[in-house]
Parts: sequence; structure tokens; C-alpha cells
Amino acid sequence: MPGIGDERFERTVIAMCLHDEAGALGLVINRAHPDLTLHGLLAQLDIAPGAAPDVPVLEGGPVEPGRGFVLHEADYAAAGTIQVGDAWAFSSTLDILQAIARGEGPRRWHMVLGYAGWGAGQLEMEMGQHGWHIAPGDAACVWDTPAEKRWERAFALTGVAVANLSATPGRA
Repeated sequence: MPGIGDERFERTVIAMCLHDEAGALGLVINRAHPDLTLHGLLAQLDIAPGAAPDVPVLEGGPVEPGRGFVLHEADYAAAGTIQVGDAWAFSSTLDILQAIARGEGPRRWHMVLGYAGWGAGQLEMEMGQHGWHIAPGDAACVWDTPAEKRWERAFALTGVAVANLSATPGRA
């Protein structure tokens, strides 16, 4: 939950994928694209859907909204796959979509278009201004929780009930 004044990130859950001295990259995992499902995307890419379920494509963030990523469990790796600790991995080549269509891809995954990106030091600055609520990377939140419930689940992981949140600060 950002307090950075950018409505594009209001009530978002971001799976952080890269964070180093050069910057950071994360994928929003709780906003379904309003007009696109996986089968529609695969049709645009001339990939027969085969065994792939027709699930919503997620809006991964405002940066490069036409660029695709597959956030997936670490049980799958191919050329170009980037492992994110033991929690998950992400891939951005057509190979993974073709593998998913053949039924040979990762066990659990999310198709995401776009990403959230920060330049060097930018995310640290926003975090220092209390712009983000940090929750642990939680497999159940990413894979087992419906997208519309992930924001509440992320807060619950840190002991915060979203019903108790207020948009206006108080005074002590």
C-alpha cells in the first residue's frame, strides 16, 4: 500500500523480482487486465492455447505495459529465467508460453503485462517516506489467494487487519 500519491499503485501487491544498487523491478499480482485473457494474448502471438487455461492476464505495472512476463514457481527454468530466491522465478521469453500451452510449463504461474520499476535508490527513498507496506514473500498469497484478496492477505501476514486502516493520519 503506497503512500506515494500515485493512484496506479493504490491497493496493489507487488512481487519483488529484482532489487540491487541499480534499481528494482516488481510485478503487480492483484490486478486483472480488464480486456485480456491468456487465450486472447496467445492468439495475438500465434500460439495455439493447447492445454493452457484461459485465465486473466494481470496488469503488472505501468512500465512497458506491452511487455510480458510469467511469474512462476521455481520448479521451471529455461534460458532467460531469473530465479528470485527460493520463492519464485520469472521468465519473459515466448518459450515459457509455448511450454504452458503444451502442458510442460511451471506448475503454477501468472501471466503479467508490464512491470513496476524504480531507478537506483528510488525505492529506498519511497520506503523511507513510508510509501510502502512491506510484507514477506508468501507462496500462499501469490499462488493460493484469489487476486482480489491478495492485498488483504499481504497485510494480514504482518498482523494488520485492513479494516483498521485509515487514510487520514491521527495525532498523538
